[in-house]
Amino acid sequence: MTDVATENIVLAQAAVDSAGAVESGGEILGPLTDITQQVAVVVWDTAAANIPRDLKWPTLLLTIFIGILIYLIRRGHGAKGADGRERKTGLAEFLLPKDIYTHISARVDIWLWVLERVLRPLWAVSLFATVGPFTEQYVIGSMQWLFGATPALQINYAWMLLYSLVTLLCYDFMFYAIHYTMHKVPALWAIHKVHHSAEVLTPLTRSREHFLAGPIWATGAAFSYSVAGGIFAWLFDGGITAATIFNISFFSLLFGFNGSFRHYHVQFHYPVWLSKWLQSPVMHHTHHSYLEKHWDTNLAAITSIWDRMFGTIYIPEKDEFTPWGIGPKTQAEYRTFWQNTTGPFRDWYKMVQGGKSPQAGAVPVAGDLVPPTELVKN
Repeated sequence: MTDVATENIVLAQAAVDSAGAVESGGEILGPLTDITQQVAVVVWDTAAANIPRDLKWPTLLLTIFIGILIYLIRRGHGAKGADGRERKTGLAEFLLPKDIYTHISARVDIWLWVLERVLRPLWAVSLFATVGPFTEQYVIGSMQWLFGATPALQINYAWMLLYSLVTLLCYDFMFYAIHYTMHKVPALWAIHKVHHSAEVLTPLTRSREHFLAGPIWATGAAFSYSVAGGIFAWLFDGGITAATIFNISFFSLLFGFNGSFRHYHVQFHYPVWLSKWLQSPVMHHTHHSYLEKHWDTNLAAITSIWDRMFGTIYIPEKDEFTPWGIGPKTQAEYRTFWQNTTGPFRDWYKMVQGGKSPQAGAVPVAGDLVPPTELVKN
């Protein structure tokens, strides 16, 4: 709950305790009316604080602006339909295609996000309060054991730049490692499959996760930030809290900008040379494709360094066909909200019974020939 919401509760309670009625604009309010209004303010503030970053006005306006630029530069080309094929459209359809935003997959995005947000308070605070501090102190203790007392270096811009770079690479590697494992280990793929069951990409698809996935990603993020923080805290004898907050905020902004187009149907390419170092948003389009040639590619969050190092990088061609989802063979099992919520448990049960959890039920490269009408079901 936000500080503003907390203040509103305190003010409401004080008003009720002192008077039992509130005078607002000349109208006398009874206590129940006043409490109702105060609760409404709290609910509104809480809802506003939980809106995904991609749906907040600054990000939305920037996304629309860049989308319009791509539309003008490519003369109506560059956006994909629900079938994953590029097509020429008018501006309104280019930015907000009906076949994508009325698709059942887009509606399921919303409910999966709501469920995850409702359950988040149960694990978020405990994870960040335990994993982060424990890892930091362990790293600091290890540095002291290996190298002795802190050198107590003087903080300057060069060191802060290095700290930022190390933090970025630590986070990106941990994201890659978790993501790779989720794709390769059947028990974890059962969880991550919910994200890949999205048949269309919208800005809210980034938040389309099974509620069991949130703690995994949060643990990885807390661990990576704490490793970098512990090393540099030892180097500088502490005193890097402000720099750490800046790094986390900056990388959240960087990933947020990139992420808004990673799960947006408009293709945002980088030059090939830049894509070898940074993940372009369109590289994530192929990551979500169920074609076999696209499986398990582009697994990092920000850079392409780890994908290049471990051979999982895939830079798509211009307007490359990328049908989204987990493939016609198993898509029907992961279409509704209830199917996605219970999916991992169903897959685990099959594993216990001696069955298998297929990677994606995807079709081979020849699947390019599958008619779009078979891939899109509204």
